[in-house]
Amino acid sequence: MVRSYADAGDLRSLDLLLDRMRRDRRSLGETLLVRVVKAYGKARRVDDALDLFDGLSEEFNIRRTVRSFNSALNVLVAEGLVDRALGFYARFREEGVSPNGLTFNLLIKALCRSGSVDRATEVFRGMYGHGCAPDVFAYGTLMDGLCREGRTDEAVALLDEMHVEGVIPSVVVYNVLVRRLCLDGDFARVSRLVDNMHLKGCAPNEATYNTIIHGLCLKGRVEKAVGILERMVLNGCRPNEVTYGTIIDGLVKRNRASDAIKVLSLMEEKGLKANEFVYSSLVSGLFKAGNSKLAMEIWRKMEENGCKANIVVYTTLVDGLCRGSDIEEAKRVLLEMSEKGYKPNVFTYSALMRGLFETGKTEEAIGVWNNMIDNGCTPNKVSYSTLVHGLCEVGRLKEGLMVWKQMLSRGCKPDVVAYGAMINGFCNDGLVNEGLRLFNEMLCGGESKPDVVTYNILFNGLCKQGNLLQAINLLNTMLDQDCDPDLVTCNIFLQSLGDKNPREFLDGLVERLCRRKNYRSASNIVEVMLNKFYPPVISTWEKVVMGLCKQKKVHAAIDAVHSLL
Repeated sequence: MVRSYADAGDLRSLDLLLDRMRRDRRSLGETLLVRVVKAYGKARRVDDALDLFDGLSEEFNIRRTVRSFNSALNVLVAEGLVDRALGFYARFREEGVSPNGLTFNLLIKALCRSGSVDRATEVFRGMYGHGCAPDVFAYGTLMDGLCREGRTDEAVALLDEMHVEGVIPSVVVYNVLVRRLCLDGDFARVSRLVDNMHLKGCAPNEATYNTIIHGLCLKGRVEKAVGILERMVLNGCRPNEVTYGTIIDGLVKRNRASDAIKVLSLMEEKGLKANEFVYSSLVSGLFKAGNSKLAMEIWRKMEENGCKANIVVYTTLVDGLCRGSDIEEAKRVLLEMSEKGYKPNVFTYSALMRGLFETGKTEEAIGVWNNMIDNGCTPNKVSYSTLVHGLCEVGRLKEGLMVWKQMLSRGCKPDVVAYGAMINGFCNDGLVNEGLRLFNEMLCGGESKPDVVTYNILFNGLCKQGNLLQAINLLNTMLDQDCDPDLVTCNIFLQSLGDKNPREFLDGLVERLCRRKNYRSASNIVEVMLNKFYPPVISTWEKVVMGLCKQKKVHAAIDAVHSLL
C-alpha cells in the first residue's frame, strides 16, 4: 500500500496510512522510506520530504544507509537547491555514512546546473579520495556542464580521459559533445567525433544525426544537412518528424520553399505527420516567396490532415496575407482566430499594422496599435519597429522619432527594422550624417547588425549627395561584415557611376561573392550585368556556374534518401 500510494502520488492517503502504521506499531524499512521521500520530492514538497526522512527514521527505528541519504539528496538537487544539497551532504560524514558514486553524480549535477562548473570539477576529482572512480554518468554530467559554459576543449579532454581510464562513453555522452560542437559551428570536429563513435563501436543514433542536421541548418548549410540525412539512412537510422521538420525549416530560411515542399511530400510518404510549426514555416516561406496561392493550399492541407492551428500558425497566416496586400482576408483570419479562442498577440497585431502601413492605411494602422494597447498587449521591439517604420515611410519623421525615444525609455532595444526606418527617415530629410550616426551605433552595439536594406538606404542617401567615394567605402564595410549586395545595391551604384567602369565594378563584386561561396547572390549580379549589356569575363562565368552546379546536389541527395527509404 505504501508503494501504491507513493507511486500514484496520493500523498493524503499515504499520510493516513503512515499514521495507522504508527498506531499499529508496524515496521517500515529503508526501502519504503526511500519510496516515501521520492513521492514527496516528486510533488515538490521538499521540506516535508526531509522532515519525513528524519521523522520516520526515528519513529520506525530505520537504519539509514547511503541509499536513503541519496534519495533525500536527490530531492534537493532536483529543485536546484545547491547550497542546501551541499549542507545535506555534510551530514553523510556526521552520521558515518560513506558516499558512493551516485552521491557524487548528484553533487556534480547540482553544481553544473547552477553554473559552478569549477566546483563540480573539484568534486569530480575528489571522488578518488573517497574510493569512488568516476563512471560514465559522472563524466557525462561534467562534460555537459563544461559544454553549457562553452568550455569545449575541456569537455573533449574529458572524453580522451575516459578512454585512458577504461570508461566506455555512451551515445548520450557523445551527443553532449556533438551538440556543443554544432553550436560552435565546428563541423570538422563533429565529423571526426562521429567517425570515432563508429571506431569505438558506439553507433550514432537518431538524436546524434538530428543534432548535426539542426546545427547545420542553423548555420545555413542546408545542402550539407541533406547529405547527413542520406548518411543517416545508410547507417540504419530512420529519420523522424524532427529530422524532416528541421530540414524543411532550414530550406525555407534559405528561400528554398519549393525544395521544402518536396521534403514534406517525402515525409508524408513515409507515414510521418508534420506538426504546426513545420506548416507555419512553410506557409511563411511561401508567402515571402510571393507564392500566396500555394501557401493557402498548404494551410488548407494542414487543416485536412487534422493538424490544429495555434497562435503561431494564425499569426503566420495574417502576416503572409498582409504581405500579399490581402488585408481584408487577413482581418477575416484575425476574426476567426478570436472566435476559436486564440487571443491575438503582439506579433499578430504587428503583422496587421505592417500590412495596413504598406497599403497606405496609416491612420487605420495607428488604430490597430491603440487597439493592441487597449487589449493589454505590451509593445515589444517588433511592434515598435513596425510603428516607427510606418511613420517614417510616410514622412512623419517627428512622430517616428517620438516613438523611437519612447521605445528606448522603456528599455526596448531597437531591431534592424527600427534602425533602418529611422536612418531612412533621416536620409529622406537630407540628414545623412544623422543616419550614419545611427548606423555606427548598430555596428558597435552588437545586437542589431545592419542588413542589405540598411546599407542600401545609406548608399542611396550618400550617392544623392554626390558622396560616391564614401558610398564605395561603405560598400567595402558591408562586404567585410558578410552582408551581400542585391539588385537594389547594384542599381544605386550604376546610376552614380555612369560611364566610370561599371563592368569592372560589378565584376569585382561577383569575384568577392564567389570567394565567400555565395553563388546565388553572385548570379543575381551577373543577371544585372547581362541586362545592362556588361558581359562578365570568362573566369567569372566559370566560377558562378560551377558554384551553382554544386548547390544542385541537394536535389540528388533528397532523391537518394527517397530511394533508400
